[in-house]
Amino acid sequence: MAGDALWVVAACFNEESVILQFIERVLDLPEVDRLLLVDDGSSDRTVAQIRGWQRAHPGSSVTLLELTRNFGKEAAMLAGLDHANGHCSAAVLIDSDLQHPPERIPEMVTAWRDGAEVVTAVRDDRDEESRMKVATASWFYRVFNRLVDSIQLQEGAGDFRLLSAPVVAAITQMREATRFSKGLMPWTGYRSTEIGYQRVARTGGTTSWNSLKLWRYALDGIFSFSVKPLKVWGLIGIVISLVSFIYASLIVFRTLVEGVDLPGYASLIVAILFLGGIQLIGIGVLGEYIGRIYIDVKQRPHYFVRAVHQSGSDS
Repeated sequence: MAGDALWVVAACFNEESVILQFIERVLDLPEVDRLLLVDDGSSDRTVAQIRGWQRAHPGSSVTLLELTRNFGKEAAMLAGLDHANGHCSAAVLIDSDLQHPPERIPEMVTAWRDGAEVVTAVRDDRDEESRMKVATASWFYRVFNRLVDSIQLQEGAGDFRLLSAPVVAAITQMREATRFSKGLMPWTGYRSTEIGYQRVARTGGTTSWNSLKLWRYALDGIFSFSVKPLKVWGLIGIVISLVSFIYASLIVFRTLVEGVDLPGYASLIVAILFLGGIQLIGIGVLGEYIGRIYIDVKQRPHYFVRAVHQSGSDS
């Protein structure tokens, strides 16, 4: 391990319009010893921009880890932490789109040197987001914290974090296929503190996160850390069975008292469709867990690296 070396690890995906500005702003910080950029299969000129900068600045402390394709942000962050593990005293995870201000890193470093093992940057404003996105994000945190007993997520906390070397080693040991880093990091149990920051609007490019991807990511978080959805559907089954038994008893009683009664066709169809819908939802929840087991048992690598580029090299 290199003394008090601080690495900054940033995943990149189609960031050609801002990546050079990001590199300059990070390297302007005296606390930063190395910048590790992980290209997650960009289809634009992100890699070319970084390689051009490296050739123009031989001997600089910028490393480019080029993945073979787009494996997703979680895999890219893991690739960066794998590469940094054992070579630094702390690593800062940050987005390369400049929505995470690099200028907050010195305060994170100060908190780390004061004894914190994890320093989480927490958003203290959401003025630039729609009310719908704010409401759904708040709903997710409430649902997650209610369903999960082992950890509690703080609203506004994302992937912008400083991790000490022991935390980096711990995170890289967890190799589950469906990763939810927002939960994995607090799950490790290391001493944590928070600092506030204001997320700025993107200065270039477009986000790759749409509503569907955010929904899937939220489900990944819940299903990765809780089995309560399975228990909930078991409880729903018990309640429906109890209601059905009571209703059947009422029908029998009514038939014995008033004679044979033929129930309406509409109510029968409604009952069948209702129970069928409940069963399909329950099967869907069960399928989510089974699908994750299927993916995990294959034990495929999370990523493949095409090349590691150092500043000044032509390879």
